Amino acid sequence: MKGILLHGGHGTRLRPLTHTGPKQLLPIANKPMSEYCINSIKETGAKEIAIIIGGLGANKVKEYYGDGSKFGVKISYIEQDEPRGIAHAINLCKDFIGNEKFIVFLGDNIIQKNIQNFAKKFEESDADALILLCEVDDPSRFGIADIKNDQIVKIIEKPKNPPTNFAVTGIYFLTPVIFKMIKNLKPSWRNELEITDALQILLENKYKIIYDTITDYWKDTGTPEDIIHANGAILNKMEPYFYGTKEDGAKIEGKLMIGKNSIIQKDVEIKGPVIIGENCIIESKTKIGPNISIGNNTLISEVDIAESIIMSDCIIKGKLKIRNSIISKNSTITFTEQYNENERIFLLGEGTKILF
Repeated sequence: MKGILLHGGHGTRLRPLTHTGPKQLLPIANKPMSEYCINSIKETGAKEIAIIIGGLGANKVKEYYGDGSKFGVKISYIEQDEPRGIAHAINLCKDFIGNEKFIVFLGDNIIQKNIQNFAKKFEESDADALILLCEVDDPSRFGIADIKNDQIVKIIEKPKNPPTNFAVTGIYFLTPVIFKMIKNLKPSWRNELEITDALQILLENKYKIIYDTITDYWKDTGTPEDIIHANGAILNKMEPYFYGTKEDGAKIEGKLMIGKNSIIQKDVEIKGPVIIGENCIIESKTKIGPNISIGNNTLISEVDIAESIIMSDCIIKGKLKIRNSIISKNSTITFTEQYNENERIFLLGEGTKILF
Protein backbone atom coordinates (compact mmCIF):
# COMPACT_ATOMS: atom_id res chain seq x y z
CA MET A 1 0.00 0.00 0.00
CA LYS A 2 1.16 3.53 -0.81
CA GLY A 3 0.02 6.86 0.61
CA ILE A 4 -1.06 10.21 -0.82
CA LEU A 5 -1.13 13.31 1.39
CA LEU A 6 -2.91 16.41 0.06
CA HIS A 7 -1.03 19.50 1.20
CA GLY A 8 -2.33 22.19 -1.17
CA GLY A 9 -5.16 24.70 -1.03
CA HIS A 10 -5.19 28.36 -0.07
CA GLY A 11 -6.66 28.11 3.45
CA THR A 12 -8.76 31.22 2.88
CA ARG A 13 -10.90 30.62 5.98
CA LEU A 14 -7.75 30.70 8.12
CA ARG A 15 -6.29 34.00 6.95
CA PRO A 16 -4.19 35.79 8.17
CA LEU A 17 -2.65 32.59 9.61
CA THR A 18 -2.09 31.27 6.09
CA HIS A 19 -0.66 34.38 4.44
CA THR A 20 2.88 33.02 4.80
CA GLY A 21 2.41 29.26 4.52
CA PRO A 22 -0.01 26.36 4.05
CA LYS A 23 -2.61 25.66 6.69
CA GLN A 24 -1.45 22.06 7.04
CA LEU A 25 1.78 23.29 8.65
CA LEU A 26 -0.11 25.17 11.37
CA PRO A 27 0.79 23.55 14.69
CA ILE A 28 -1.53 21.54 16.88
CA ALA A 29 0.05 20.62 20.22
CA ASN A 30 3.33 22.03 18.83
CA LYS A 31 3.41 19.77 15.78
CA PRO A 32 2.22 20.55 12.23
CA MET A 33 -1.24 19.11 11.67
CA SER A 34 -0.08 17.25 8.55
CA GLU A 35 2.54 15.41 10.60
CA TYR A 36 -0.32 13.65 12.40
CA CYS A 37 -1.53 12.57 8.94
CA ILE A 38 1.92 11.23 8.02
CA ASN A 39 1.91 9.19 11.22
CA SER A 40 -1.56 7.82 10.47
CA ILE A 41 -0.50 6.80 6.96
CA LYS A 42 2.54 5.03 8.46
CA GLU A 43 0.17 3.01 10.67
CA THR A 44 -1.22 1.35 7.54
CA GLY A 45 2.23 0.04 6.66
CA ALA A 46 2.64 2.49 3.77
CA LYS A 47 6.27 3.58 3.55
CA GLU A 48 6.10 5.53 0.28
CA ILE A 49 4.08 8.74 0.39
CA ALA A 50 3.42 11.30 -2.32
CA ILE A 51 2.71 14.78 -0.98
CA ILE A 52 0.64 17.00 -3.27
CA ILE A 53 1.88 20.58 -2.96
CA GLY A 54 1.05 23.83 -4.67
CA GLY A 55 0.63 27.50 -4.08
CA LEU A 56 2.00 29.57 -1.24
CA GLY A 57 4.46 27.83 1.04
CA ALA A 58 5.08 24.72 -1.08
CA ASN A 59 8.81 25.11 -0.39
CA LYS A 60 8.12 25.20 3.36
CA VAL A 61 6.53 21.76 3.07
CA LYS A 62 9.63 20.42 1.31
CA GLU A 63 11.89 22.05 3.89
CA TYR A 64 10.01 20.49 6.79
CA TYR A 65 9.50 16.95 5.50
CA GLY A 66 12.52 16.61 3.20
CA ASP A 67 12.88 13.11 1.81
CA GLY A 68 10.84 11.71 4.71
CA SER A 69 13.72 9.81 6.31
CA LYS A 70 13.41 11.51 9.70
CA PHE A 71 9.74 10.49 9.74
CA GLY A 72 10.44 6.87 8.78
CA VAL A 73 8.98 7.11 5.26
CA LYS A 74 10.04 7.90 1.71
CA ILE A 75 8.44 11.10 0.43
CA SER A 76 7.95 12.25 -3.17
CA TYR A 77 6.48 15.63 -4.11
CA ILE A 78 3.94 16.21 -6.87
CA GLU A 79 2.95 19.74 -7.88
CA GLN A 80 -0.66 20.78 -8.47
CA ASP A 81 -0.57 24.08 -10.36
CA GLU A 82 -3.79 25.39 -8.78
CA PRO A 83 -6.60 23.98 -6.61
CA ARG A 84 -8.57 21.76 -9.00
CA GLY A 85 -10.14 19.38 -6.52
CA ILE A 86 -9.23 16.27 -4.58
CA ALA A 87 -9.91 13.96 -7.52
CA HIS A 88 -7.59 16.00 -9.74
CA ALA A 89 -4.85 15.79 -7.11
CA ILE A 90 -5.28 12.02 -6.83
CA ASN A 91 -5.09 11.66 -10.60
CA LEU A 92 -1.68 13.36 -10.59
CA CYS A 93 -0.42 10.34 -8.64
CA LYS A 94 -1.39 7.71 -11.20
CA ASP A 95 2.19 6.83 -12.12
CA PHE A 96 3.29 6.92 -8.48
CA ILE A 97 0.56 4.44 -7.43
CA GLY A 98 0.97 1.99 -10.31
CA ASN A 99 -1.15 -1.11 -9.59
CA GLU A 100 -1.13 -0.87 -5.80
CA LYS A 101 -3.91 -0.20 -3.34
CA PHE A 102 -3.43 3.14 -1.64
CA ILE A 103 -4.67 5.53 1.03
CA VAL A 104 -5.48 9.20 0.48
CA PHE A 105 -5.30 11.55 3.48
CA LEU A 106 -6.29 15.20 3.44
CA GLY A 107 -3.59 17.09 5.31
CA ASP A 108 -6.01 19.05 7.49
CA ASN A 109 -7.82 16.00 8.91
CA ILE A 110 -7.07 15.09 12.52
CA ILE A 111 -8.03 11.74 14.01
CA GLN A 112 -6.87 9.99 17.16
CA LYS A 113 -7.79 6.43 16.28
CA ASN A 114 -5.12 4.09 14.90
CA ILE A 115 -6.22 3.24 11.34
CA GLN A 116 -4.23 0.03 11.00
CA ASN A 117 -7.38 -2.12 11.36
CA PHE A 118 -9.15 -0.14 8.64
CA ALA A 119 -6.20 -0.72 6.32
CA LYS A 120 -6.18 -4.45 7.10
CA LYS A 121 -9.91 -4.69 6.44
CA PHE A 122 -9.42 -3.06 3.04
CA GLU A 123 -6.36 -5.12 2.11
CA GLU A 124 -8.19 -8.35 2.88
CA SER A 125 -11.39 -7.34 1.07
CA ASP A 126 -12.34 -7.40 -2.61
CA ALA A 127 -13.68 -3.85 -2.33
CA ASP A 128 -12.68 -1.16 -4.80
CA ALA A 129 -12.84 1.50 -2.11
CA LEU A 130 -13.22 1.83 1.64
CA ILE A 131 -14.28 5.20 2.96
CA LEU A 132 -14.26 6.33 6.55
CA LEU A 133 -17.38 8.06 7.82
CA CYS A 134 -18.06 10.07 10.95
CA GLU A 135 -21.35 11.31 12.39
CA VAL A 136 -21.43 15.11 12.47
CA ASP A 137 -23.78 17.79 13.78
CA ASP A 138 -23.62 19.93 10.62
CA PRO A 139 -23.79 17.51 7.66
CA SER A 140 -24.44 20.21 5.03
CA ARG A 141 -20.75 21.21 5.39
CA PHE A 142 -19.49 17.85 4.13
CA GLY A 143 -19.78 15.14 1.55
CA ILE A 144 -22.48 12.84 2.94
CA ALA A 145 -23.07 9.09 2.52
CA ASP A 146 -26.65 7.88 2.13
CA ILE A 147 -26.81 4.40 3.67
CA LYS A 148 -29.55 1.80 3.19
CA ASN A 149 -29.39 -1.72 4.66
CA ASP A 150 -25.80 -1.15 5.71
CA GLN A 151 -24.80 -0.30 2.14
CA ILE A 152 -23.77 3.06 0.71
CA VAL A 153 -26.28 3.89 -2.00
CA LYS A 154 -25.28 7.45 -2.76
CA ILE A 155 -22.60 10.03 -1.98
CA ILE A 156 -23.54 13.69 -2.15
CA GLU A 157 -21.24 16.72 -1.83
CA LYS A 158 -22.47 19.31 0.70
CA PRO A 159 -26.22 18.60 0.30
CA LYS A 160 -28.77 21.23 1.28
CA ASN A 161 -31.01 18.50 2.70
CA PRO A 162 -28.66 15.77 3.96
CA PRO A 163 -30.17 12.26 3.94
CA THR A 164 -27.92 11.24 6.87
CA ASN A 165 -25.39 12.86 9.16
CA PHE A 166 -22.57 10.49 8.12
CA ALA A 167 -19.83 12.72 6.73
CA VAL A 168 -17.25 11.38 4.31
CA THR A 169 -13.98 12.13 6.10
CA GLY A 170 -10.85 13.10 4.23
CA ILE A 171 -9.48 9.56 4.46
CA TYR A 172 -9.98 7.20 1.51
CA PHE A 173 -8.69 3.68 0.82
CA LEU A 174 -8.70 3.17 -2.94
CA THR A 175 -7.62 0.91 -5.79
CA PRO A 176 -6.32 2.10 -9.20
CA VAL A 177 -9.81 1.65 -10.68
CA ILE A 178 -10.58 5.11 -9.27
CA PHE A 179 -8.41 6.63 -12.03
CA LYS A 180 -10.92 5.37 -14.64
CA MET A 181 -13.72 7.13 -12.77
CA ILE A 182 -11.77 10.38 -12.51
CA LYS A 183 -11.15 10.29 -16.26
CA ASN A 184 -14.92 10.67 -16.78
CA LEU A 185 -15.43 13.50 -14.30
CA LYS A 186 -16.60 16.99 -15.16
CA PRO A 187 -15.81 20.00 -12.97
CA SER A 188 -18.34 20.78 -10.25
CA TRP A 189 -19.91 24.19 -9.58
CA ARG A 190 -16.66 24.95 -7.73
CA ASN A 191 -14.76 24.20 -10.97
CA GLU A 192 -13.10 21.28 -9.21
CA LEU A 193 -12.99 17.54 -9.80
CA GLU A 194 -14.75 16.17 -6.73
CA ILE A 195 -13.72 12.88 -5.14
CA THR A 196 -17.32 12.41 -4.00
CA ASP A 197 -18.41 12.47 -7.67
CA ALA A 198 -15.75 9.87 -8.54
CA LEU A 199 -16.97 7.63 -5.73
CA GLN A 200 -20.55 8.08 -6.90
CA ILE A 201 -19.55 6.93 -10.40
CA LEU A 202 -17.93 3.88 -8.78
CA LEU A 203 -21.28 3.06 -7.18
CA GLU A 204 -23.24 3.62 -10.37
CA ASN A 205 -20.92 1.26 -12.25
CA LYS A 206 -21.49 -1.48 -9.66
CA TYR A 207 -18.04 -1.32 -8.15
CA LYS A 208 -17.86 -2.27 -4.49
CA ILE A 209 -17.51 0.44 -1.86
CA ILE A 210 -17.42 -0.51 1.79
CA TYR A 211 -17.21 1.79 4.78
CA ASP A 212 -16.27 2.02 8.41
CA THR A 213 -16.89 4.69 11.00
CA ILE A 214 -14.67 6.81 13.20
CA THR A 215 -16.41 6.91 16.55
CA ASP A 216 -13.91 8.63 18.84
CA TYR A 217 -12.53 11.79 17.23
CA TRP A 218 -12.28 13.30 13.78
CA LYS A 219 -11.90 16.96 12.89
CA ASP A 220 -11.65 18.68 9.53
CA THR A 221 -9.64 21.69 10.67
CA GLY A 222 -11.02 24.25 8.25
CA THR A 223 -11.61 27.10 10.72
CA PRO A 224 -9.71 28.61 13.67
CA GLU A 225 -12.36 27.16 16.00
CA ASP A 226 -11.72 23.69 14.57
CA ILE A 227 -7.97 24.02 15.11
CA ILE A 228 -8.38 25.18 18.71
CA HIS A 229 -10.79 22.30 19.36
CA ALA A 230 -8.39 19.75 17.86
CA ASN A 231 -5.54 21.23 19.89
CA GLY A 232 -7.43 20.62 23.13
CA ALA A 233 -8.42 17.09 22.11
CA ILE A 234 -4.84 16.08 21.32
CA LEU A 235 -3.44 17.70 24.47
CA ASN A 236 -5.90 15.68 26.55
CA LYS A 237 -4.53 12.44 25.05
CA MET A 238 -0.83 13.21 25.54
CA GLU A 239 1.39 11.68 28.20
CA PRO A 240 2.82 14.35 30.53
CA TYR A 241 6.55 15.08 30.61
CA PHE A 242 8.72 17.72 32.29
CA TYR A 243 12.19 18.66 31.01
CA GLY A 244 12.21 22.25 32.24
CA THR A 245 12.53 24.08 35.56
CA LYS A 246 9.81 25.05 38.02
CA GLU A 247 10.49 27.63 40.71
CA ASP A 248 9.03 27.30 44.19
CA GLY A 249 5.60 28.85 44.44
CA ALA A 250 4.46 27.89 40.93
CA LYS A 251 1.13 26.05 40.96
CA ILE A 252 0.50 23.28 38.44
CA GLU A 253 -2.76 21.39 38.16
CA GLY A 254 -3.49 18.75 35.56
CA LYS A 255 -1.40 17.50 32.65
CA LEU A 256 1.72 19.46 31.66
CA MET A 257 4.21 18.80 28.86
CA ILE A 258 7.24 21.08 29.07
CA GLY A 259 10.36 21.10 26.90
CA LYS A 260 14.07 21.51 27.64
CA ASN A 261 15.41 24.73 29.17
CA SER A 262 11.96 26.20 29.75
CA ILE A 263 11.36 27.99 33.05
CA ILE A 264 8.16 28.39 35.04
CA GLN A 265 8.69 31.16 37.56
CA LYS A 266 7.13 31.56 40.99
CA ASP A 267 3.51 32.68 41.24
CA VAL A 268 2.64 31.16 37.88
CA GLU A 269 -0.62 29.19 37.73
CA ILE A 270 -0.98 26.43 35.14
CA LYS A 271 -4.12 24.37 34.63
CA GLY A 272 -3.56 21.52 32.21
CA PRO A 273 -3.58 20.18 29.69
CA VAL A 274 -0.83 22.53 28.56
CA ILE A 275 2.21 22.00 26.33
CA ILE A 276 5.17 24.38 26.48
CA GLY A 277 8.06 24.05 24.03
CA GLU A 278 11.78 24.48 24.57
CA ASN A 279 13.59 27.62 25.81
CA CYS A 280 10.41 29.34 27.01
CA ILE A 281 10.01 31.66 29.99
CA ILE A 282 6.70 31.86 31.82
CA GLU A 283 7.08 34.83 34.12
CA SER A 284 5.47 35.42 37.51
CA LYS A 285 1.78 36.31 37.81
CA THR A 286 0.95 34.50 34.57
CA LYS A 287 -2.07 32.18 34.31
CA ILE A 288 -2.04 29.51 31.63
CA GLY A 289 -4.63 26.92 30.65
CA PRO A 290 -6.48 24.84 30.11
CA ASN A 291 -5.92 23.69 26.50
CA ILE A 292 -2.90 25.82 25.66
CA SER A 293 -0.01 25.16 23.27
CA ILE A 294 3.07 27.37 23.48
CA GLY A 295 5.85 26.96 20.90
CA ASN A 296 9.62 27.21 21.41
CA ASN A 297 11.51 30.36 22.44
CA THR A 298 8.43 32.17 23.72
CA LEU A 299 8.05 34.61 26.61
CA ILE A 300 4.71 34.97 28.44
CA SER A 301 4.40 37.55 31.22
CA GLU A 302 1.44 38.39 33.49
CA VAL A 303 -1.09 37.19 30.91
CA ASP A 304 -4.19 35.11 31.68
CA ILE A 305 -4.55 32.81 28.66
CA ALA A 306 -6.70 29.75 27.91
CA GLU A 307 -8.06 27.73 24.95
CA SER A 308 -5.42 29.10 22.58
CA ILE A 309 -2.36 28.34 20.45
CA ILE A 310 0.79 30.45 20.75
CA MET A 311 3.45 29.56 18.19
CA SER A 312 7.25 29.85 18.48
CA ASP A 313 9.32 33.00 19.04
CA CYS A 314 6.49 35.06 20.50
CA ILE A 315 6.47 37.67 23.27
CA ILE A 316 3.20 38.35 25.09
CA LYS A 317 3.26 40.78 27.99
CA GLY A 318 0.71 42.61 30.09
CA LYS A 319 -2.31 42.20 32.33
CA LEU A 320 -4.42 40.77 29.54
CA LYS A 321 -7.04 38.00 29.35
CA ILE A 322 -6.73 36.02 26.08
CA ARG A 323 -9.18 33.32 24.99
CA ASN A 324 -9.85 31.25 21.82
CA SER A 325 -6.88 32.75 20.00
CA ILE A 326 -4.20 31.65 17.53
CA ILE A 327 -1.03 33.74 17.52
CA SER A 328 1.49 32.95 14.79
CA LYS A 329 5.25 32.74 15.18
CA ASN A 330 7.42 35.78 15.81
CA SER A 331 4.50 37.87 17.05
CA THR A 332 4.60 40.38 19.89
CA ILE A 333 1.71 41.65 22.01
CA THR A 334 2.47 44.29 24.63
CA PHE A 335 -0.42 45.45 26.80
CA THR A 336 0.40 48.50 28.94
CA GLU A 337 -3.03 49.28 30.41
CA GLN A 338 -4.37 48.14 33.76
CA TYR A 339 -5.97 44.70 33.90
CA ASN A 340 -9.66 44.40 33.07
CA GLU A 341 -11.97 41.42 32.82
CA ASN A 342 -12.68 41.74 29.10
CA GLU A 343 -11.57 38.72 27.10
CA ARG A 344 -9.51 39.39 23.99
CA ILE A 345 -9.53 37.14 20.94
CA PHE A 346 -6.57 37.30 18.55
CA LEU A 347 -6.03 35.72 15.14
CA LEU A 348 -2.59 36.96 14.20
CA GLY A 349 -0.44 36.22 11.16
CA GLU A 350 3.29 35.65 11.33
CA GLY A 351 5.37 38.57 12.62
CA THR A 352 2.48 40.68 13.93
CA LYS A 353 3.38 43.42 16.44
CA ILE A 354 0.69 44.92 18.70
CA LEU A 355 1.18 47.59 21.36
CA PHE A 356 -1.77 48.96 23.31
